Amino acid sequence: MTSSSAFRSVPSTADVVVIGGGVMGTSTAFHLAEAGVRNIVVVEQGELGCGSSGKPIGGVRAHFSDPLNIELGKRSLRAFRDFPDRPGADIRLDDVGYLFLLTSEQQAAEFESSVRVQNALDVPSRMIDGREAQRLCPYVRPEGLVAAVHSPTDGHARPGLVVHGYARAAARAGVTFATHTTVTGLDTGGDRITTVHTDHGPISCATVVCTAGAWSQRIGELAGVHLPVRPVRRQLAFTAPLDPPAPRIPFTIDFSSSAYFHNSDDGLLFGLADPRQADGFDTTWSPEWLELFREVARDRAPALAGMETVDGWAGLYEVTPDHNALIGRSRDVPNFLYATGFSGHGFLQAPAVGEILRDLHLERTPCVDITPLHADRFTNGAEIRPEAHVV
Repeated sequence: MTSSSAFRSVPSTADVVVIGGGVMGTSTAFHLAEAGVRNIVVVEQGELGCGSSGKPIGGVRAHFSDPLNIELGKRSLRAFRDFPDRPGADIRLDDVGYLFLLTSEQQAAEFESSVRVQNALDVPSRMIDGREAQRLCPYVRPEGLVAAVHSPTDGHARPGLVVHGYARAAARAGVTFATHTTVTGLDTGGDRITTVHTDHGPISCATVVCTAGAWSQRIGELAGVHLPVRPVRRQLAFTAPLDPPAPRIPFTIDFSSSAYFHNSDDGLLFGLADPRQADGFDTTWSPEWLELFREVARDRAPALAGMETVDGWAGLYEVTPDHNALIGRSRDVPNFLYATGFSGHGFLQAPAVGEILRDLHLERTPCVDITPLHADRFTNGAEIRPEAHVV
């Protein structure tokens, strides 16, 4: 893989500079290079995938409440299934499905509406009762469930393997990865960015693509583009190896609390979004949050509440005001493209979004209409209905 080091300068010129070497940046670089774009430089402040993209397991699904997110999920699922052939890597994809546990009539009505939309778009999700939910996931306690939703074609994969799969293929096509390189400024001439400044030297360029995740608001400010993204810590934990081994279960989510769990190697992975978590870039893992998960588990999946945990991790969500992504081309700085603010959905939508950024750069019509995801929606009153499924 072509990469700059701390002791070398970055390339002095590029056709495209991609800022951010996570799954979104590497997907973008791969799709651009595959389409014949040359002289691409990916600038990453740490190692590739060192942010949220490099973490243990990421859900992949088309189970959303609106057609646009459903289509992004469907297209990406197809790409994940094809990943061994294109770009060529084992990403440990496991199509165990998703299982949402619902505890109120209002939740059931909202999910019934979403399932109708999904089915109309060929996503085979279905409403089920608590007993069938327990059959699919033996840890689930059916008492107290009004309903559940099973989406059998969803599952999970390994984000780090996806990042490096895209990066290796992009490097073979000539992409340069400038790791351990920080963007320090952007020069503009007229309404266009002309130079990306880094701590290893300037890069004159024709196009800049911001895929900087939780750090995107700062990059947008350097370009004079408002990207309303805030960083929020999310934590998860791993159980000790289980004996007997855990059954193969869906990615299971208690919708009311956001608590979730699924298989992870020889144990289980636990997660929950702490509603009290303050914004910020702190990624220190603090095991105290686990009591929030255990409190939910005692009622919803009692066997999990007493399981020993041996390790954990904290990372960052990049959250927008309506919990939907920002994807588009700046109207004020037309050679500045962006894809950020996925609010927990970035990994699962990265293949489709890489294609979209490729098409925006090449001035082709993308596979879906991403107009509703333009960052200007927050200044013109066109916010999207918040996407509640944030895992």
